[in-house]
Amino acid sequence: MDKIVKIVLVCFLMGLLVSIRAFENFLFYDPLLDFFKSDYTLKPLPEMDAFALQTSITLRFLLNTLISLGIIWIIFKDRGIIKISAILYLLLFIFLFLVFSYVIFNSTEIGTHMFLFYIRRFLIQPLFLFILLPAFYFQKYK
Repeated sequence: MDKIVKIVLVCFLMGLLVSIRAFENFLFYDPLLDFFKSDYTLKPLPEMDAFALQTSITLRFLLNTLISLGIIWIIFKDRGIIKISAILYLLLFIFLFLVFSYVIFNSTEIGTHMFLFYIRRFLIQPLFLFILLPAFYFQKYK
C-alpha cells in the first residue's frame, strides 16, 4: 500500500475516533458525562438506567476497538499483531466492564467516584490504542 494512502486512511480513522468523542452527547446514553463535569466529589451518583448505560458503553467500546484495530492493521499489516490486539481488547473489556458494572450497582460511597471515572475513561476512550501502537512499533522494529 502506498505510503500516502496509509497516511490518509489512518487520518480518516483517527477522525472517526475524534468524531465519536465530539458527538458523544448525541450518539450515546451516558448521564455520567455531565456528572463528571460538575463537582462530582461531593455528590452521589445520578439516577440512571444501568442497562442503557452498559449497552451504550459496550457499543462505544466496540466502535473504538474496531477503528483502533483498523489503524493497527494499516500501520503494521500483520495478522499476528491484530490477533494479539483483539485478544487484549477483549480481555480488557471483560475485566473493566465487570469492574465498571460492579461499581455502578454497588456504589454507595462518594469516594468511589474517582475510581469509576478512570474505569469508565478506559472503556469509552481509545486509550489502549495509544498504549499498543508504541509497544508494537518497538517490538517490530527493534
